[in-house]
Amino acid sequence: MSDMITLTIDGQKVTAPAGSTILEAAKLVGIDIPTLCHHPLLRPEGACRVCVCKVTNARSFLPACIAKATEGMEVFTNDPEVLEARKNIVELLLANHPKDCLACARSGNCELQTVANNLGIRQVRYEYNRPKMELDESNPCIVRDPSKCILCGRCVRMCAEVQGTSIYSFAYRGLNARVTPAFNMGLGEVACTFCGQCRKVCPTGAITFKSDTQRAWDALRDPDKIVMVQTAPSVRVAISEPFGGKPGDLNTGQMVSALRRLGFNKVFDTNWAADLTIMEEGTELIGRVTKGGKLPMITSCSPGWINFIELNYPDLLDNLSTAKSPQSMFGAMLKTYYAKKQGIDPSKIVSVSVMPCTAKKFEAQRRELSASGYADTDIVLTTTELAQMIKEANINFFALPEEEFDPIMGAGSGAGTIFGATGGVMEAAVRTAYKVIVGEEMEPIELDAVRGLEGIKEAEVDFGGKVTLKVAIAHGLANARMVCELIRSGNPHGWHFIEIMACPGGCINGGGQPINMDAETPRLRAEALYRDDAGLPIRRSHDNPEVMALYRDFLGEPNSHKAHELLHTHYYQQTRHCKAR
Repeated sequence: MSDMITLTIDGQKVTAPAGSTILEAAKLVGIDIPTLCHHPLLRPEGACRVCVCKVTNARSFLPACIAKATEGMEVFTNDPEVLEARKNIVELLLANHPKDCLACARSGNCELQTVANNLGIRQVRYEYNRPKMELDESNPCIVRDPSKCILCGRCVRMCAEVQGTSIYSFAYRGLNARVTPAFNMGLGEVACTFCGQCRKVCPTGAITFKSDTQRAWDALRDPDKIVMVQTAPSVRVAISEPFGGKPGDLNTGQMVSALRRLGFNKVFDTNWAADLTIMEEGTELIGRVTKGGKLPMITSCSPGWINFIELNYPDLLDNLSTAKSPQSMFGAMLKTYYAKKQGIDPSKIVSVSVMPCTAKKFEAQRRELSASGYADTDIVLTTTELAQMIKEANINFFALPEEEFDPIMGAGSGAGTIFGATGGVMEAAVRTAYKVIVGEEMEPIELDAVRGLEGIKEAEVDFGGKVTLKVAIAHGLANARMVCELIRSGNPHGWHFIEIMACPGGCINGGGQPINMDAETPRLRAEALYRDDAGLPIRRSHDNPEVMALYRDFLGEPNSHKAHELLHTHYYQQTRHCKAR
């Protein structure tokens, strides 16, 4: 039996793999069929019917996203009847949609807006008759506007099938139908991890994040404040996308330049803090392995994952590394080490971070992340928010010169930059642990076994015959749940060290990254981080001279008493979420 089939779409012969949908077959010959409920990273469902097509001998129109292409099938995607049906479907959606497009956070990047425009809809023949629905701002990171929901079900599928948390479900019928957390509770009252993946797949402005751009502008315009910013590794491979750049373009120097033009007094690299995290976390791991500590040890730098384990697996909290995330380590050092070194009053410092992550907004509010006497992080901006600020300031991003990060806390290694991709934290930690255990550098430096976008990966790392470390990597919370269940059942794989990232693909696909419908985007962004690593002069955290200077001049050594006081924290069971400061 042939693995390929041949069909005709709009008069074109198409050869497609057997089992392809009409939508997939059409894409092979450049025919774009509009969709709203379909997303390349989610199971197709055919809920919205915007992709309907006419198929010869079929009794009714078929939804292209779920209808299978068959041998000899004849399909029409732009037949007058088909176009009229699509227009009618979209008009019905628009009739139940607010008319505030110009003030919507998704204006210009709204799939409903794009589909309506492409169909040439200039008036809506139906009256708005949807019951009033209140804005849900109960979540510290995510905002829901149910009035803008088109019932596509993407958030339901993402939350249940990819993230395994099942926060959303359909409720009621007819005009009262809606997507909502259980019992119409607010998103801040249920077991949401704040990962923001629902926002990434929402086609409209029904799910957005809480914007802190105004707080950042206010701080930048306050003459009594010294505003300093750090930027996560995943920001540099996505920041150009809102300006027309391609996923995976590396624009570090222009990003630094843009931040200076926005008015930030100092611009630093979170890669520096990632290297610091490796020194602390790697030392902690070696101590647990050699001295009989709690194993497997699990990474703690993904705040969505931290929320997940605190909510769902409090019995495994002792398995977490006590190391803070790079964002929080950076803030703690900014208001102690850097402030002392530069003679700055820490009360005047505003610590801003630019992150790919929505859950980082909540992390910044956690009371325990203030051992210096000040909050480690004052304001968290997502990549998308930074792009918005650049646009507001009328800065031509691609015309900017490339500039360098500021010194003392601005040097980062290649190990720090790969933190943004799933498996990157593990690889960075192994590079340094190998040197500590074996006494020489690991060659080759790349650990290919932990790279890639498989949901759960395993590897055994031989440390020169002295120790064999069994490691695992998981990304996406449904995969994290599987790993947690295995640990609960006695860790049958014998893992010593586990890296978990809340978001599919890791930070490169965080909930605050620019929305992109290309399924290849996570891979392209991750490849850019690995290219960045390969091209940097320093590729191991323990070779970072600025981090070594920190230990020499301030902390003493990794896991010292002072390091534990400022760079480590504790975790506890959440009944819903930790209380904000």
